[in-house]
Amino acid sequence: LALLAHRDPETLAWSDEPLMEPPPERPLPVSVPPWWNLRKKHAVFYNAEGRGDHVGFMLLASTTCTDSVQEAAEIDAWFTDVRAYLATLEPPKYPFAVDAPLAEQGRDLFEHNCKRCHGTYGTDGRYPNKIVALEDVETDPSLAEAAYRDADRFIEWFNRSFYGQRSRVAPALGYIAPPLDGVWATAPYLHNGSVPTLAALLDSGSRPAHWRYAAERPGFDQDNLGWEIVEVPHGKDGAMSWDERNRIYDTTLPGYGNQGHTFGDEFTPEERASVLEYLKTL
Repeated sequence: LALLAHRDPETLAWSDEPLMEPPPERPLPVSVPPWWNLRKKHAVFYNAEGRGDHVGFMLLASTTCTDSVQEAAEIDAWFTDVRAYLATLEPPKYPFAVDAPLAEQGRDLFEHNCKRCHGTYGTDGRYPNKIVALEDVETDPSLAEAAYRDADRFIEWFNRSFYGQRSRVAPALGYIAPPLDGVWATAPYLHNGSVPTLAALLDSGSRPAHWRYAAERPGFDQDNLGWEIVEVPHGKDGAMSWDERNRIYDTTLPGYGNQGHTFGDEFTPEERASVLEYLKTL
């Protein structure tokens, strides 16, 4: 968005002075969706931005160095092939043992409680591309609200530009329930990456307020499905070094909240374990 503020929407020429008000200096956190699910999705991002032709929206990364419509068109011509390649990607297979009978119990619970938003899986699986309203999902609203209420100038820029010829921004006041193919490999969870494991995602009372990864290259937590973490007693402190601060996820900061998505709280511990086992198979 900062780059867009410095480019003419019709020519893409650079201006040293911003042509419109730049975005806030402190960006909101957003987790990067896995590429292998792109083929299922109507929109690229969690708040429904990037509908229509995904290529036009994905090309925005090239605004770092694209100074004319001609250059953008040349990139567009071959980036269509990149999008086609991404659509062929398959999710990784869970590399550890799976308790098949337990996973089958979890499938029944999942399809009874979760498929309305996240879809079904297998040969006849269907994904609904469902946007869940903020008042229903109750996760941190900051990202969706900022894009929906405070981004008109950027939406207008996009619609006037080369990139908006076949793509639409179209943010929603809510979040899309993502496809869950390979979900075991995509920690941390929620749109802002605030929940470190799938076990914590399905049990909101167990989510740590402040945490960091257990090591620079943490191991995989087979019990909770996520990377190994360590809970820390407090959030970011001004006395810490930049490196120490950078490693802590502080859910008390604006936009970093780990609330909401309490749909797994109704499961018993045994039911939750079976759903987790099923999610390993997706």
